[in-house]
This record gives sequence, structure tokens and C-alpha cells, in this order.
Amino acid sequence: MVFDLANVKIRDGESLEEALRRFKRECEREGILTEIKKREYYESPSVKKRRKLKESKRKSKRRVYYR
Repeated sequence: MVFDLANVKIRDGESLEEALRRFKRECEREGILTEIKKREYYESPSVKKRRKLKESKRKSKRRVYYR
């Protein structure tokens, strides 16, 4: 999965803090931080498969519960 880097141009009259907030929001929207945390350590294929299965069970359980 390849991400485009989040770019934020400072607008006229915008403070650096506001631009930084927009940048953080953009990173969160694109899922960059979650991807970095996911890739921080090696995850073997069996563990990855187990995690995805557990995640899908949780999601399907929530769908049934909230209907």
C-alpha cells in the first residue's frame, strides 16, 4: 500500500499552529499513523491472518448487534 505524502500549504493569514492542525488531520484521514504503527514490527503471516479473522468477527458481530 503506497500513500501520497500529506501536503498542506499555509494560507494567507494562517498561523503555523492552524496549518499544523490541518496537517495532523490530513494524516489521520489518510491513515498514515495507523499504517506506520502496523509496520513498526514484523508480523508473521499466521499472526496477520489471525488478526484479520478476529477483526472480521468483531465487525460482523457489531453489524448484527446494531441492526
